[in-house]
Amino acid sequence: MMMRFLIAFLIAIGVGKLVSKLKLPAILGWLLAGMILGPHAIGLINQSLLDSVVYGRIINILECSVGLMIGTELVWKKIKSAGKQIIITTLTQSLGTFLFVSLVFGITFYFMKLPIYLAFLFGGIALATAPAPALSIVREFKTDGPVTKTLIPMAALDDMVGVVIFFTTMAIVSGQVSSQDMPIYMIAFIVLLPLMIGTSVGVLSGLVMNRVKTSKQRFLVLIGFILIASLVGMIVNYHFLSTPILNFMLIGMAFSAAFANMIKTEELDDLMKQFNPILSVSMIIVILNLGSPLDYHLILGAGLFTVIYIISRAIGKYFGAYFGATITHCPRTVQKYLGLTLLPHSGVSLVFTGIAVANLSGPAPESAQIIQGTIAAAAVINELIAVIMAKKGFEWAGEMASHEE
Repeated sequence: MMMRFLIAFLIAIGVGKLVSKLKLPAILGWLLAGMILGPHAIGLINQSLLDSVVYGRIINILECSVGLMIGTELVWKKIKSAGKQIIITTLTQSLGTFLFVSLVFGITFYFMKLPIYLAFLFGGIALATAPAPALSIVREFKTDGPVTKTLIPMAALDDMVGVVIFFTTMAIVSGQVSSQDMPIYMIAFIVLLPLMIGTSVGVLSGLVMNRVKTSKQRFLVLIGFILIASLVGMIVNYHFLSTPILNFMLIGMAFSAAFANMIKTEELDDLMKQFNPILSVSMIIVILNLGSPLDYHLILGAGLFTVIYIISRAIGKYFGAYFGATITHCPRTVQKYLGLTLLPHSGVSLVFTGIAVANLSGPAPESAQIIQGTIAAAAVINELIAVIMAKKGFEWAGEMASHEE
């Protein structure tokens, strides 16, 4: 079984390289590879592999590792300089997307005599941005400048806002339609729990890192504590929660943000240099895993809702970011191009879709189907367009370094 995955991993690297040759980001190749090799197409990565416990746990550890890419940027000294701008712009683009998508779908569903609450769920799913695609472009093309510097801490905050809004909406909708309510404390719990796990393990690792002498020892401490953070997450997720919904990327993010603020800047840079190969592998596998469950048939059957969803989400993201960046007097390039880098859809939103479908499939199966079909198709189509647009955003902002082969 693991052999299958190893072959899939090597194919994904190859497809990524091929896509890079076409001057597109490698992530698109990894995502497509996942879709083509997944259970809905060739089936090299089959359903039994995706459902296997070992595979799931490995993905959890790797998601936690990918979180380091965002968390290590959340150094208080760095954020403080951009602080207000980033927080306000994150809120305007998140809330802007939520409100605009909900409004457009609300009007559509009203005339089509479909339940209006669905509109708010679409809004809640739409606002999550995928940090991974934009970040992999940042890594691959070595982008640097105001847009890149705004985007990276924003990716972390964006997911937090996304989780709060989605679970609040879901709780209200569940209360309306289903027999099993999601209590309000669950909402706070889902956001705070991964942050608490990550932060507490991260602080411990920071204390140990400050005790050790060499950079090699520091690296070993990092690896050890990533595993501990993932393990604690798994114990809580699979043994204490009724439905496993912990976001391991958030755990990794909080974990790395904690130690990143405790060690010297040069030690952190050195540590991340050593960690880079692991980060690259984790990134490819996490994206491959994201692509695997996507069904290409749904793209062919993508209908009106998918088109509405993709367009209204793009408008909400772009103008929300533009508005926030303008009122906080961000550099002109940030105002014009930040919105384009926020278009990739988040793996978090696919998790949200799963939760929404699970909650609705009992009491409102036709609503569940509308959500599942629309988002699955939108995730694929949007990803193809969005990754290209995100790359263009960096290009037009003049933040692309020369592309290294």
